[in-house]
Order: sequence, then C-alpha cells, then structure tokens
Amino acid sequence: MLKIVFMGTPDFALPILKMIHESDHQVVAVVAQPDRPRGRGLKTIAPPVKQWALNVGLYVIQPGNSRDIEFLKTMEQISPDLIITAAYGQIISQALLDIPRLGCINVHASLLPKYRGASPIQSAILDGQTQTGITIFYMNACMDTGDVILQLPTPILPDENASILHDRLSALGTEAVRKVLDLFEAGRPNAYPQDHQEATYCKKIDSTMGKIDWTKKAFEINNLVRALTPWPGAYSTLNNKHVKINLVHETDFEGNYEPGLIVACNQASGMVVACGSGFLRIVRLQKAGGIVMNDVDFLRGYPISPMHTYLR
Repeated sequence: MLKIVFMGTPDFALPILKMIHESDHQVVAVVAQPDRPRGRGLKTIAPPVKQWALNVGLYVIQPGNSRDIEFLKTMEQISPDLIITAAYGQIISQALLDIPRLGCINVHASLLPKYRGASPIQSAILDGQTQTGITIFYMNACMDTGDVILQLPTPILPDENASILHDRLSALGTEAVRKVLDLFEAGRPNAYPQDHQEATYCKKIDSTMGKIDWTKKAFEINNLVRALTPWPGAYSTLNNKHVKINLVHETDFEGNYEPGLIVACNQASGMVVACGSGFLRIVRLQKAGGIVMNDVDFLRGYPISPMHTYLR
C-alpha cells in the first residue's frame, strides 16, 4: 500500500482522487488551491476537490504557495511515498518534488510533448486536432517536460466542445492513474524522455479570446466556438447587442457574401451566417441575461431580416 498525497483543485481532478481513495492505497493528504471568490456575488467558494475530500474525512491543506516553508515541513512529516498532481494550478517547487521516495507524477490532458501548459484541452480543439489523450509523467522543475510513464490516446470527435472533452479526459485520466498505480506497486516504473524538439505550448484561456472574427474560415470559427464552450464562451454582436454563440455547424449555401451577413433566418434553414470562407448555422445562442436557445426558437421571439443584418 502506497502513502499518497494528491494535489488537485477543479472538477477534472475529482474522479482521479475518488478512484485513489477507493483503491488499496492510502490518501494521506489532499492539497488544493485556496478558496476563492466566484460568481456574480464573488462569494468565497471552496474548490471541488476540497469539498469532496472534507466530506469523506480526508486531511486537506491549502497553501498559498507550494514553496511555503510550513507547508514543506508538513509534507516532510507526512513523508508520502508518492505525490500525484492533476490540474493543481501551481508550479511545484523542487523542494516538494524531492520529498516523496518514489517521486511526483502529473496527469496531463494531452499527448506530451504536444500542448504543454495551462489549456491543452481548449488549445487542441482550437487548432482542429483530431486526437488527444492523457500523459502520466514524472515531474521536474520545468513545466510538463518530465519523462513519460504512460500515455492513453483518444480521438477528438467532430462535435465535441471543451466541456465534453474535459469530462472524457478526466475519466481517461482516472484509468491512466489506475494503470500507473499498478506499476508502482512493483517499484518505481521506468519512463522515457520526451522529444523536446516536438514540443508545443498553449497559453491560459481568457475572455478576450472569444470575440468571433467572421472573416475567418467557417471551420476555424467552429473550432473557436467548440474550444471556448462553456467558458469563456465565443460571442458576437447582433443589432449592437451581445450574444454568446454556443453551437455552430458548417452548412452549404450558395453565393458570395460579406462575412458576418445573416443570409438565412427561417424555421427551415435556421440562422445561417456567411464567413470569410464557407457558411455556419448558428444552432444555439444566448442573449445577455437570457437562456440558451436553439436558433429557430430564438427567431420566433427575435425576428431578423436576412441579407440586411450582420453579426459583428
């Protein structure tokens, strides 16, 4: 039986923690990011991993920084065999990496060395990739560069958005950790170095990325919508009012039109918009403060004049 410290914060990490807790190994501590203000009311809310861990009686620590001296002393006293991190949200200090006798491993939602960094799920969709996966690797002082223990690939399905793929990769990550823990029962597993020349990097997602540029190709806009749904969301303006675009489909339409022009809006065709190349049907959208609606329902309460109205 291994003594494990689990470090994770959001929903992605929760199924992995649950599996470890239900295994033959002992979770001696759970480390999560501090509680933070969230939502419109900025109410301070505990992260999902902390909430669940406390509910089942696990010991939870929330250091402001993994380099904190008191935190490192606590980890030394706990003396775990292994530290497992999954979407923890902080760079791990070398002092912490040196504590467990079997090392520290990370669950990363890409096939490293591709998509190192903070947004591998969204970035893979944004780039139009058709495959991603989970990588379990030994952590070192650099970000996502350690030797690989195990990889499990999975396709990115054409209509998957970031939320759907997130949940699938969380489940796949759980399976990958289960396999790796079986390997650790026989000692420290072998691993192989990444090909650093093949590395790609992704930046943190923010709300400024969601503005749709209708001069881009239809498939590029489709990828943007999928990548940024549900957060921060892709958006445009319709008659000077903000609308969030939740789902689009590429569709056939005849003619050459200015990008952003709504070329059809009826119960048969739905809402069709011209792009820099190709056309998109706006399948689901949401006015500011409203609910998500499909396009035909939206058009019943918000009539639009085709060939005269633009998404900007």
